[in-house]
Amino acid sequence: MELVLEKAGDFQKSIEAIAVLIDEAEFLVGENGIFLKATDPSQISMVSFSLEKKAFKKFDAKASTKIGLDLDYLRQVMSRAKPDDHLTLELADNDNRLHVCFKGQSSRRFQIPLIDISSSELPNPKIEFDAIVKMRAVVLQDALKDASLISSHVSLGIVKDKFFVKADSSKGNLYNETEKDKKNLIELKASKEVISMFPLDYLQDMLKAASPDTELELKLKGNAPVELSYKIGEACITYLLAPRIESE
Repeated sequence: MELVLEKAGDFQKSIEAIAVLIDEAEFLVGENGIFLKATDPSQISMVSFSLEKKAFKKFDAKASTKIGLDLDYLRQVMSRAKPDDHLTLELADNDNRLHVCFKGQSSRRFQIPLIDISSSELPNPKIEFDAIVKMRAVVLQDALKDASLISSHVSLGIVKDKFFVKADSSKGNLYNETEKDKKNLIELKASKEVISMFPLDYLQDMLKAASPDTELELKLKGNAPVELSYKIGEACITYLLAPRIESE
């Protein structure tokens, strides 16, 4: 197996986006690209990653290959890449190490041990979402910073064609509301009013790899997981996060 990307930067950011929640996981390299789906240790969030074959300068994968890796260590290795470095990922037959090569002003080669991960294929939850919102990441990033002053949990919702973020605790209350304006809140479609509560730190982690002007897509349903997705270059990152169900 030999995969070559002209610039390491987007793959580097993608690994950061995955490793912020997942300790170790298995990449699947197939004829159409490289893919990953994994849950975090607490089982309340899931991340999916895909980078299609067309994004690669060279894509030589003769058969489907599973590559189990310590994602935190892979993140550390990828952090050593310059954004414009050529990136080569190589795996020889019967080799138990992934070769990660950066080529820029100098050529550097890291060898990362593979790990055995026995995991069954994760199904895609079938959720009929009530609302879809497209926005610049800065809208949600700023709202979560505000909410962090109040509580460790935050509610996301739609009411009267507006997207809102709210937080409540003994410290006080926050209500942050954004109207559709085609610049920051690009699109909003909702069949009904929606509200769900989520752990704030998970949402903040999910947005760490997104630049402020990145376009996010949020899918919401009352008291159901939220789906949050965005692109990093040609790569697609999708998160699912379970809600906090408030007891009566």
